[in-house]
Amino acid sequence: MAPIATQLNGESATNIASGAMGKTTSGKSLKIRSYPTFNSLEEERLYRKQHLAAAYRVFAERGFDEGVAGHISVRDPILTDCFWLNPLSMHFSQICVGDLILVNEEGEVVIGDEPINAAAFAIHAEIHKARPDVHAACHAHSVYGKAFSVFGRKLDMMTQDSLRFYNDHAVYPQFGGVVLDREEGKRIASHLGSGKAIILQNHGLITVGETIDAAAFWFLSLDKTCHAQLLVDAASRGSGHAITLIPEAEAAFSYKQVGTPEKGWLAFQPYYDEILAKTQGSFLR
Repeated sequence: MAPIATQLNGESATNIASGAMGKTTSGKSLKIRSYPTFNSLEEERLYRKQHLAAAYRVFAERGFDEGVAGHISVRDPILTDCFWLNPLSMHFSQICVGDLILVNEEGEVVIGDEPINAAAFAIHAEIHKARPDVHAACHAHSVYGKAFSVFGRKLDMMTQDSLRFYNDHAVYPQFGGVVLDREEGKRIASHLGSGKAIILQNHGLITVGETIDAAAFWFLSLDKTCHAQLLVDAASRGSGHAITLIPEAEAAFSYKQVGTPEKGWLAFQPYYDEILAKTQGSFLR
């Protein structure tokens, strides 16, 4: 067997890492979608808000809503110590760009006239402060995420999709009640470390990213990975079949194909396109 690092059919490392393969018959490289460039910070602010509103709609479609629980944030590119959040009591499926609330690190509303979730502020403010590289964070009480969270353990690297979180996720090993204390937010941020995801014991999931798109996709994937782990764990009990984990070398190599920030951004674009088509762009208002 050829080494796993051997490039496939002479394809470039860039194409392999992006998940794209092939050229035209004339030898021209195919175009790969990538994070846009902006002529102004105002343009980038609008882009981030549009994709934040889209992420809320995507979460709603997948049942990640539960009353006023759950929140997604994105750092403002102009007021970089501030971030955008959802209004406290608006359903994810109704959120539009114009509904988003901008708050500063002290929890004061800068733009908007509705309150935000206090737990959202306690968690997101400390994550954004601790991680200048993180521009977005997602937290929700998804069914499979909170079911797996009760074990207080990391995921096993048993599927290709789980490798997005290889050596890149953590566990917060306690339940401290509803997160209203900023000290609890600091502890969560500390356990997250430099990773892209953290499983909050008896609570749910948090994912972060350099873009709102990546953070949202990591959450979608993490919840599905928790689901797969629960199914495998249940099926393996008493079946006599051993669980086969992915070896370290293959896991480390594959992470570079599925777990990079660029890959996370790209993987969310089909979801953005889908919600744009389904809503006819109503969330852009």
